Amino acid sequence: MRAKTSAEIEAMRQGGKKLAQILQDLAAQTQPGVSPKEIADMAAAEIKKAGLQPVLQGYEGFDNVMCISVNEGIVHGMPGKRPIKEGDIVNLDLTVGYKNLILDSAVSVYAGLTPPADVKRLLEGTRKALEAGINAIRGNGTRVGDISAATQDVLDRYKLGIIRDLVGHAIGDKIHEEPNIPNYGVTGTGPVLPAGVTLAIEPMASLGDWHIDTAKDGWTVVMRDGSIGAHFEHTVLVTEKGAEILTAL
Repeated sequence: MRAKTSAEIEAMRQGGKKLAQILQDLAAQTQPGVSPKEIADMAAAEIKKAGLQPVLQGYEGFDNVMCISVNEGIVHGMPGKRPIKEGDIVNLDLTVGYKNLILDSAVSVYAGLTPPADVKRLLEGTRKALEAGINAIRGNGTRVGDISAATQDVLDRYKLGIIRDLVGHAIGDKIHEEPNIPNYGVTGTGPVLPAGVTLAIEPMASLGDWHIDTAKDGWTVVMRDGSIGAHFEHTVLVTEKGAEILTAL
C-alpha cells in the first residue's frame, strides 16, 4: 500500500472509466442463453480495443481475462461454455491494467426479468453494503475497521451471510496488496489508510451460511451449503476528506 502520485491517480481515473464502460456493457449482455465463455470473449475484445491490459490472463495460472461465477459460485469462476439460464445470478469480476496500474470492479447480475424477493434482497443488500463501505471512508486517517463495520452493518440488516474468508484489499501496483479489508469488523480498529492509497472494496454475501469451498476446477469459490452468492466491487481512492470511486462512469 502506497500513496499514488497525481499522475498515477489520473491514469487510474482514465483506466477505471474504461473498465466501468466494459463492465456495464457485459452486464447488459448477461442474458439467458449466453455462456460465460461468450461474455469473457466479449471482454477480451473490449479490453484490447480500450488499450487496457488483461492482467488476469495467466495470473497464477488463471486462463482467462475475467472471472465469471454463477449462482453458488461466488468468485474466481473460470468462464465456462454452459449457457446461462433464466433466474441465474451471474457475478462478473473484471481486473485490468492501465499504464502499469491495476483496477478491479465487479457486479452481480440477475439473468431474467424480475428477481424473486430473496434474490432481490441479496443483490440490493450487497450493493448497498458496497456503498456503505465506500461512504465510511472519511479521508486521510480512516481505519480499515471503519469500512469493515459499515459493510457488515448493511449485510446484517439484510440478513445475509457475510463471507469471512474473502476480503477486499489495497490495489494498484499489484492485484492484491496489504492491508486486507474484511467485510466485517469494528469501527476505529485496523490499519490507518492515508490519502492517496487505492483500495478494492468488495462485499461478498450469500443467502445462506458463510462457509466456502473450492470447486473441482481448482478456481471457482463456491458456497459450501449451495446457497446463492453475490459480489459487488469498486476500486476507490482515499482522498484528504473522503473517497473517490475510480471504476464508475
